[in-house]
Parts: sequence; C-alpha cells; structure tokens
Amino acid sequence: MTTSTAVPAFTADVPTLLSITAALSIMPLSYLLGTALIPSNQFRNRLLFFWHAYDAGTHLLIEGSFLYHCFFSYKQLQPGETIPGVYGPPYFLNRPDRAYGPAYGVGASARMWQEYGKADARWLGADLCVVCLEILTVLIGGPLAVYICYLLTRSSSPSATSASKAKYSSCLWFSSIILAVGELYGGFMTFGPEWFSGSVGLETSDPVYLWLYLVFFNVLWVIVPLWVISVAWGEIKAAFATAAVANGQTAKKLN
Repeated sequence: MTTSTAVPAFTADVPTLLSITAALSIMPLSYLLGTALIPSNQFRNRLLFFWHAYDAGTHLLIEGSFLYHCFFSYKQLQPGETIPGVYGPPYFLNRPDRAYGPAYGVGASARMWQEYGKADARWLGADLCVVCLEILTVLIGGPLAVYICYLLTRSSSPSATSASKAKYSSCLWFSSIILAVGELYGGFMTFGPEWFSGSVGLETSDPVYLWLYLVFFNVLWVIVPLWVISVAWGEIKAAFATAAVANGQTAKKLN
C-alpha cells in the first residue's frame, strides 16, 4: 500500500545519507562499549549488551528527538488552512490552529525524521497513537535498557561473587522480559492501527523505503526481543530447576 500523496523516490543525496548514517551510528558505538565492558568469553552477554545499548541509544536519542519535535516544532496555520489528514482531528494538544511534528522542525534530527517520514507519513506529524507510544518508549523503555546494560556489566564481572551474580542476574532477566514484551507490544500498536486502516500512511512502492526504512529499522524490534525472551526463559527455568534440586536435597537431610 502506498500513501495517498506523492512521495519522491529515494535519492542518495548528502542530507539523506547523513540521516541514515546518524541512525546507524549507534550500532558501532554500542558494539565498542560492549567489547570494553563485557569479558570476551561471555559472547551471549556481549550480544545482549550490544542490543540493549543500541536500544537505549535509539529510544533516548533518536526517538527522543521525535518527541521533542512533536511538542516544540510546529507550523502556525492561517485562517482556513487545515492540518493534513494524517495528523488530525482530533488535534494534538487541542490546537487546531497548529500543525506539530518533525515536518515543521529544523536541524539534523528533524531532517532525519523527514527522511523516515517518506516511508511512514505518521512520523512527519504528531500522530496521537505514535506520540503516546513514544512517550512510554522514551521515558520507560530507554532508561530500562540502560539499567539492563548496567546489570549485564555487574553480573558479567569476573570479580563478582556468586551471591552478587545471582542478585544482578535475577534483576536482569526480569527486566529483560518486561522490556522485550513492551517492545513487541509497542511494535504492534505502532503498525497495527495502520494495517487495519489500509496502510494509507505507508509508502511501499520504493524498495529502499520498504526494505530499509520500514522492514529493517522495525523488524529488529521483533526478532531480537523474541530472542531475549527465549534466553531469559531458559535462565529462569534453569534457576527454578536448580532451586528444586537444592530444596529436595535439603528436605532429605532434614528427614
């Protein structure tokens, strides 16, 4: 499904390439941070750290900039001028005289969202569903991902005692499941309303918009959270099994 308005074809000009580079730059930074903080013999924990560091950076910096433009970047509408249909009514902040969103912002972060908005027009303005989800994502998901990175460094430390590792690991897997489920829910609620209304805001005729912007930049938050849940479930199941064996041995000694 394509958007109802004409969207220019993908052009690899300097502003576009800089926008894509900015969005991807968090990946190598997260990798370098993971290699510095997580021992090399704990490959799985390095992957988990890499993902959650990338997740935190994306939520706090990139999506945080989206929220900034939704609240502070706007166009003052002239009498008789209406907000584009994908942004209202109902009107964001109950201001029918203003059109809010990155489409009306200036600077590098606004330009980045203007580029992504070619694939999903809802991110050009202050779509109410998207804004509400992003508030939770930025204010809860981002800090929680940072906390998980902290737990990974503490539980992976070679100098940590068994009791300390158990303490941090229990918090780690509990927090990881909460965040992963939230990511899956947020992803569905981002695209679900669009799918059920005909995907009028999505531009899928251009392969770059479809496969890079819509698929790659979003499917990561489906595949990786499912993997995180699987890993966490395995750890929790193993912990319960170990506890059951220990309790059984204790009961035998008491008898």
